[in-house]
Amino acid sequence: MEPITHSEENIMRILWELGEGVVHDIIEKIPEPKPPYTTVSSIVRLLEKKGFIDHKAYGKTYVYFPAITREQYARRSFTDLMKHYFQGSPKNIVSFMMEENALKPDEIDDLKQLIDSYYPKS
Repeated sequence: MEPITHSEENIMRILWELGEGVVHDIIEKIPEPKPPYTTVSSIVRLLEKKGFIDHKAYGKTYVYFPAITREQYARRSFTDLMKHYFQGSPKNIVSFMMEENALKPDEIDDLKQLIDSYYPKS
């Protein structure tokens, strides 16, 4: 799948929340200032072309729905992030989070316990 832009990702978040909807439903969920109908419609069509959403046609009305789950997208995005920014290394990600003070001491303890639960010591 092709990468998506920030605007496209925002539309995906709305569709995951809605489950399905017409363009007007999506626009309703966008905060002010709302983009024009044609802009949202164009983004929806691009997302469909990229394989992220699909539609059901009811006459001339198209009801759009996600073609991938939020979890599938998160997995793909995380894999890309790890590959492109952290040389595919989980150690580099944790190191980055430590350097940025993104982890609190209790979160570090939680991570240690999580790791131990996946890889118990013999």
